[in-house]
Amino acid sequence: MPAPVTIVTQTQVVPGQEATFATWQDGIGKTAGTFPGFLRQTVMPPNPPMQIDWVILQDFDSEKSAVAWLHSHERLDLVRAALPMLAGKDDVHIVRDGGSGVLPAPVSAVIATRIKKGSEISYRAWEQRIAAAQSKAPGFQGYRFEPPLPGVQDDWLAIVRFDSEEHLQNWLNSPDRQKLLAEAVSFTEEFHTRIVRTGFDQWFKSDGSTQGPAAWKQNMVVLLMLYPVVFLFGIFVQTPILMGRLELPFWLALFVGNVVGVILLNWLVPWASRKFNWWLAAPGSALATNVTGAALVAGLYLAALVIFSRLS
Repeated sequence: MPAPVTIVTQTQVVPGQEATFATWQDGIGKTAGTFPGFLRQTVMPPNPPMQIDWVILQDFDSEKSAVAWLHSHERLDLVRAALPMLAGKDDVHIVRDGGSGVLPAPVSAVIATRIKKGSEISYRAWEQRIAAAQSKAPGFQGYRFEPPLPGVQDDWLAIVRFDSEEHLQNWLNSPDRQKLLAEAVSFTEEFHTRIVRTGFDQWFKSDGSTQGPAAWKQNMVVLLMLYPVVFLFGIFVQTPILMGRLELPFWLALFVGNVVGVILLNWLVPWASRKFNWWLAAPGSALATNVTGAALVAGLYLAALVIFSRLS
């Protein structure tokens, strides 16, 4: 059976064209959806200052289906129409095996390298050395290495995943990596690195072998933790202390509450995600588990509403 693949596209948009590009991207997703083998599309907008690219993931059931879409007249016509909105060169790569390791958790560097002819053996040996070195770096979470695909992509692709932007940058700028890059100059034509960053994924740890929990599950867990934090802080701190004793205006007190809420969620959401891992990790086909988990969270919503209605 053919293995599924993911097309990873990274691109920068001319300032002021973001809304137009988002609309165009919706259109290209709908067009891709009409092609045989298309499974889904995920769009991750820029997250400055770390991630300045738009990142688009398009899943297909096979490499053949993905290549057919990449070379199709429909896609090429749409891409040509979008050129005035784009700044610089797109990176488009195919990652095999259903995209394991593609989705960053929570931050990744996608490194594309083009090597000189006849240097494959030297490059592979060097790649093993840098892979061993980066695996020892603090915060390292995973690594993915993809060779070129004839007629599709000429670059060798490496995806390096870390647990924080700080750890990733420490590795990218480290003396060990710079020394290894200097060793590769003799057989490298060009290479460049682009960063991918996500939002809630930082709170939902993955072992790298599968994609993270479905977005709707993540959102439900975040809301489950967010509502009590906002309510309790508001009734016990924001109203009586910040706005009462300290006489802060509402807009400032609300900002302080949001800061406190975000900080607390960094502990509360990982704790909740561990408790609900049986549900978060369940595949889409596990209907009974998914319904049970969603019903349980909804029940906790209701319980919180009843309890807090008596406190207000």
